[in-house]
Order: sequence, then C-alpha cells, then structure tokens
Amino acid sequence: MVHSLLDLIIPWIWFCFGIASVYYFARTLWLHGIWVALKRLFSIQLLLPAVLLVVLSFIKASFVFIYPQQIGVVVSLISENGIRKEPFKAGLHWIVPLLEEVVIYPIYWQTYTMSGKPTEGQKLGDDSIVARTADGQEVIIDCSLIFIVDPENIIRLHIDWQERYIEDFIRPALRAVTRTHISQYTVDEVNSNKRQEITNSLEQTLINVTKNSGVIFKTYFLRNITFSAGYAESVEQKQMAEQGAIQKEYEAKQIENLAKGEAARIKIRAEGEAQAILIKAKAEAKARLVKAEAEAKALQLIADVVEKKRDLLTYNYIDKLSPNLRVMILPHNTPLILPLPSLDADKTSSSNAIETPLQPNTSTQALPMAVPVYPPTPKPSNERKIP
Repeated sequence: MVHSLLDLIIPWIWFCFGIASVYYFARTLWLHGIWVALKRLFSIQLLLPAVLLVVLSFIKASFVFIYPQQIGVVVSLISENGIRKEPFKAGLHWIVPLLEEVVIYPIYWQTYTMSGKPTEGQKLGDDSIVARTADGQEVIIDCSLIFIVDPENIIRLHIDWQERYIEDFIRPALRAVTRTHISQYTVDEVNSNKRQEITNSLEQTLINVTKNSGVIFKTYFLRNITFSAGYAESVEQKQMAEQGAIQKEYEAKQIENLAKGEAARIKIRAEGEAQAILIKAKAEAKARLVKAEAEAKALQLIADVVEKKRDLLTYNYIDKLSPNLRVMILPHNTPLILPLPSLDADKTSSSNAIETPLQPNTSTQALPMAVPVYPPTPKPSNERKIP
C-alpha cells in the first residue's frame, strides 16, 4: 500500500538527510570555520532537499486510507461545528494537514465480556455483575454482548462518546439493565427454565436503550449464574432429595414391572397348563368314545357269533382258567387215571395221578366235562380221586 510505504520511507529519508546535514556542517566547520558553516546550512544545497522532504511529508499527511472494516470521522477546523457532516468510508481520502484530523472507528462485530474469571473479560480480575433477585438473594452474572458501531450514526457516537463509548456507555448500560431485570425474578425463577426468558428480555431492552445512539446491539449471552453459598447448598440438597425420590420411584417401577412380568408368566403358564389339560381331556374322551364304540362293535360281533355257536362260551370259560388253573376235558363216561403235574420239577421227580371212576351213562348225549386241576398244597398226597 502506498500509505504504508510512505510511512516506512519518509522517516528513513529524514534520518539520512539529518546525518548528511550534520556531516556537511561538521566538514565545513573543520575546513572554513563557524561562520561559513552556518551560512552553508541555509544554502540551496540543503534547503532544496529539506523543502522536498517537507512537501513529501505534507502529501503523506494530506491523504488517509480507510480500510473496509473501518469508518473515519473527520474533525476539522475549517468545517461547520468543527466536524465534517459525512464520515470517510473505505478508500483513499484527502484532508487538510494540520487543520483536519481523522478518527478511525471499527465497524466489524465486537464482543464485550464481563466475567468473574480474570482472563476472560476485557478487564483483568473479577468483572462479573453482582445482582439481587426479587426475594433478596444475591446472584453473580457472567455475560457477553455482541455489538457493532452504526455507520449511519457514527457522527452522533463521536460527538457523544468519542472513543469512550465502550467504557462509558456500553459497560454501564449492560450492568444496569442486567441488574434491573434480575431484580424482577426470584432466585428459583433465575435458576429455572425462565433463564431464556430473562436473556431475551435483556437483549430486547438493550436494543431499545441503544437505538439511534451509534451502537447496534446484536446478541446478549447469559453465560453463567453463580448463587450464594447457602442457596447453592440448599439447591444441592434439594436436588439430591429429588434424585433419591426419583431413584426410589424407579426402583418401585422396576419391582412393579417384575411383578407384572411374573404374574404374566404365571398366567401364561397356567393358561398353557389348562389348555394342555383341556386338550388331554378331550383326547381321552375321544379315545374312550372310540374305544367304547370299538367294544360295542366287538360285543355285537361276539353276540352274533355266540348266537350261532353256543359252545363258544364254554371254550372261553375254559381258556380263561389258565394259567393258574389247569383243567382236563374228559368225556363223562370215560374211566381214566391221569398223573398230576410235578410238585417241584427242579427238586423231585414224583408225580400225582387223578383217578376217574367209571360213571354210568345216564344221559342220552355224551358231553365233555372240564375237570379242574388245582395247584399242589405244601403237604400233597400221592393220589387224588376225582369222581
């Protein structure tokens, strides 16, 4: 940039010119004396470079370059009210040296912080805001404010505050508005979900307060709220009690859920067992019905067969006597002596006999006779007669 280059070059030219002038004066003084040296200081050889340097310095001081993020207020001895009506915006501008001066203001967004931590705010040390709530509790506020200088009202800002607008206007307004709003709420409200409401109200109030003042407020941040030690302890105890109640409620809910789950499990199991019993009972009833029908059919068939063959009953009777009862079927008129089964096939070889006497034939029809043979007694006889 030309302006920066001139700021660098002109001091060096003046320095070199001064060294050369001193050397020239000292050399002239050594060779020709004091009067000649003084006369030559005002000679054309020294005055011409000096005039050129003055003109160059005058040119440098007569123009001002304003950066895009800046705006300049021109204080002028030759303007009405001592100030130009229009500020200098970004670009290169000319002024009258020694009669006019440009005061530069930034027009980018700025942040002003008031915090209790020494290294966070614009001021070293504790710069937090101490306020009292509606119920008399003391709270400590850490906050930040984003603002910008209004280019349209920069002349008004310079006349009213000059470069003191942050220290003498923004800072007191921020402290006063914060304290006023905090005093309208109780400490519980400040510590509750109304914090956002407080922030919005503070922001709107600051916007209204600074309207047409040359400063535009953008956003208010309520960064932190610190309570007194007594209130903080009471809040902590209250939160611990609430947490304990929530824990107990959660445990009760868990027990209730477990009980419901166990009841549901027992109910499902009972319903399953009842359903199984019902299915089993139906199956047994159906099986009995099928069995009864089958037995009925079987009995019907037996009845039909017995109706046709009556001797079948006698045969079945004899068949049912086995194996505990052993029988022999003999004609009623056949004399015969048969040996009885061995009493002990493993220990003895003796046998018993059955003597059948001759019976007269008194019937007109010969029928077989079933003779039962009973198991031997502990003291058997050698023979046993069956009439």
